Formats: sequence, structure tokens, C-alpha cells
Amino acid sequence: MKPVLLVGETFHTAAITLQGYNASLSARYSNGATHFVETLRAQDIRVVQIGYEVCEDLFPENVDDLNEYAAVVLSDISATSLIYTKQLRSGTRSINRHKLLRDWVAAGGGLMLAGGYASFQGIDGLARYQGTLIEETLGIECRPTPDTIEIPEGANPIVTVRSHPIFDGLPSDLPYILGMNSVTARPSPNGQVLAHCQLDRGLVLPLLTTRAFGEGRTIAWTTDIGPHWLSQEFMDWQGYGILMRNMMRWLART
Repeated sequence: MKPVLLVGETFHTAAITLQGYNASLSARYSNGATHFVETLRAQDIRVVQIGYEVCEDLFPENVDDLNEYAAVVLSDISATSLIYTKQLRSGTRSINRHKLLRDWVAAGGGLMLAGGYASFQGIDGLARYQGTLIEETLGIECRPTPDTIEIPEGANPIVTVRSHPIFDGLPSDLPYILGMNSVTARPSPNGQVLAHCQLDRGLVLPLLTTRAFGEGRTIAWTTDIGPHWLSQEFMDWQGYGILMRNMMRWLART
């Protein structure tokens, strides 16, 4: 199987420490996909990761380069971050990576959008996938408003299509999650909701949605692929690697 391209899941955090009249600035770099990458490697699936800070320079700019990968996973990377290229910043015409991904999927590619603060519409509405050509491929529709939901008490995923190959070999039910993006499922047959979460006030939100788009396939996974929305119980669950492997193999048709 070809490698999987993971785009996003890197973070720079800056902090100001005050001590009396003195102030100091510190910065920290984090990678939220370490467990995801290592777990898939243990399942014989290699992951190539492009963090947000190098996306502008390293994200593929043509179909041939995308075809080097079995699937593409976008996780905690805003729609705007995918648009920027060196050419665009210099004031010249450039490839539209949203269109590139949409056309690649339509021709047979596999694309997954995973949840987080910078996914779907995102925290404060800054991820901005609503109305994009990437959203067009998915089995969900993004809301036009901020869509992140924290669930500190936890929410238990409910699987509705247990016969789907994404759930093959799981040792038990999916463990609880601690947050997700609020999206709307597309009417059938444009998407299939395989799992959802039921929150307070009867709110039912898609958690795992698949769609056939042209010759390709897409997945919308509206919670994290790692902490903090994936609980520690989910991260330690024996089925975590099986579930992620099955998603990648379903996208890649292997």
C-alpha cells in the first residue's frame, strides 16, 4: 500500500510568563498526530506528515504528486492554509489546491477530513471549509458558524451501520469522546452516516460519514485523531489502530 499523506496536526504555542515587573516569552512546538502515525506504522501503513508550517511549500501541486499517496488526511489544518502557495503570496496565479483535491477525489482518490479546532468550520469559524470545493466532496455540510463542541462529561459513539468494512475486526464498541465538530449530514444517497453521537437536548450529530464522490471516496470524522477530543480510553483502546487502518484501507480500496 502506498503511504498516507497527513496534512496538519502541528502547533506552535507562545506564552508570556509574568514575575513581578519581569516578563518572559516562551514558545513550544507540538505534534498532535504522534500516536496516529505510530499506530498506523504498526499496522504496516506508512504516514508522511506535512505540518501547517510547511504546507505552503510542500503540499502537492499536481495530480501526479497526489497519486504517490494511497489517501490524504486533512486534520487541524484550515482551508485557508491549503490555499496559500509561494506564487500566490508573490502576487501571481497559482494552483487552487481545493480544486486539485476535489478533482483528484472525483478521479478516484481517497480523502478524509478529521475534526479539531482548525477543521470543518472550526473554533471561532476560522477553519472555513463551509462552501469550499473540499466540502463538496464530503458526506456532510459544514455550518456557517463556529462549530466546535466540548463534551467534558463524554459522549458515547453510536454505530449505525455495523456491517461496514470500517468496523471490521473491532474488539468492542467505540469508547467515549470529549468533543467534536457540529456538522449536518447530506441527504442520502450523497452520504452515509456510519456513527453518530447523541448529546443533550436530543441533538444528534454525525461522527463518521462516508461518501462516494465520482470515482473516489471520502470520510468525514468529526472528532480528533488524537487528544484531546479523543479520550485517553479511546487512545488506549485496542481497536484504535484497527479503526484507523480500516479507514485508510477503505479510502484506498485495498
